[in-house]
Amino acid sequence: MKPSEWKVIPYDTKYAEQTVRMWRDSKEKALGQQSARSVEEQTYFLNRILPQRFQVELAFADDRVVGMTAYNAQEISQLYIHMDYQGRGIGETFLRKAQAESSGSLTLYTFEVNVIAQRFYEKHGFKVISRGHENEERLPDIRYEWVRAESSPIGGVK
Repeated sequence: MKPSEWKVIPYDTKYAEQTVRMWRDSKEKALGQQSARSVEEQTYFLNRILPQRFQVELAFADDRVVGMTAYNAQEISQLYIHMDYQGRGIGETFLRKAQAESSGSLTLYTFEVNVIAQRFYEKHGFKVISRGHENEERLPDIRYEWVRAESSPIGGVK
């Protein structure tokens, strides 16, 4: 799928139902367990909490939400791509935009069980800085950090 076949737009609450459905499906497939939150709780978080601290964006393809990200100048809070749309450049587009708009470094968490995400982040210059399990899923997680290299272009990948 070429970038011309999908687009990134700012989040709008009219896409809440589609976004939460994609987010829950993607996370449940990656973790192998049901979400710890109800649909209503997750919708409230998406509409009321997340936008207070993060820029939230969606990826659209085939007239539906296929990805979402939430980031600010210091961290990526959320980055989910529907399983059927992974490997098509959507996640990389989200990541590069967050890197370009960062303060020069970004942190994020992913779960140890999500090996696909680990490979993706490491491929894009993120390094493991800690491990733990302080999350509502009670699963081991990994904290990553990316730091812009002095001589490299935006995105930190040569």
